[in-house]
Amino acid sequence: MNYITYKKAGISLIVFTVLLVFTMMHHPSGGNIQHLSDITTMIVITHSVAILSLPFGWIGFWGLTRKMGTDSFGSVLAFAMISLGLVAVLLAGATNGLVFPIFLQHYKDASPETMAAIDPILRYSLAFNHAFDYVYTVAIGLAVLCWSIEMLRTRKLPVWIGWIGIALVVFIVALFIFGVGVNSLHGLRLFGTGLVLWLLVIGGVLVRDRP
Repeated sequence: MNYITYKKAGISLIVFTVLLVFTMMHHPSGGNIQHLSDITTMIVITHSVAILSLPFGWIGFWGLTRKMGTDSFGSVLAFAMISLGLVAVLLAGATNGLVFPIFLQHYKDASPETMAAIDPILRYSLAFNHAFDYVYTVAIGLAVLCWSIEMLRTRKLPVWIGWIGIALVVFIVALFIFGVGVNSLHGLRLFGTGLVLWLLVIGGVLVRDRP
């Protein structure tokens, strides 16, 4: 991978993080069924932007993997984990941001009795989505840990980025320990902010990379 490609990978990571920031800033904060029905458009927009960001993220992460070395098991394992995480983000975004609003639109003017009847379906959809939240959080955390260890071991990127990555993983573990759900808006923003800052640093380093 030559200098231009590393630069493009860095730019892709930066685009990925910018789109993630947009999603976190405008992500609806939840509410009752009527409220969610009223903000359907915003739900679809924010989750569509999140889905749109995923190819940029994948390109950027592949560039990071090539930079750290495709002959390194830790680097390739990190890429496999982040790929799993991105797929989980896709499924979570599609379920919560597209399937749920489309389903809900059919009951926009339904009676309270009808809404009570479909409540178990909505709860199941929510639980289904939360499962993907946990999958991508753990997968992304493991990817960050693997890349950070490789940075400390190989020094192909500044070691302080590796230490920040390890600190991010510790922070993610702390969220779980203290019961801050990653499937809540508050938990998502805490997790997302740490990840965004780490990725922006890596994106900037890749953009300035020299052979």
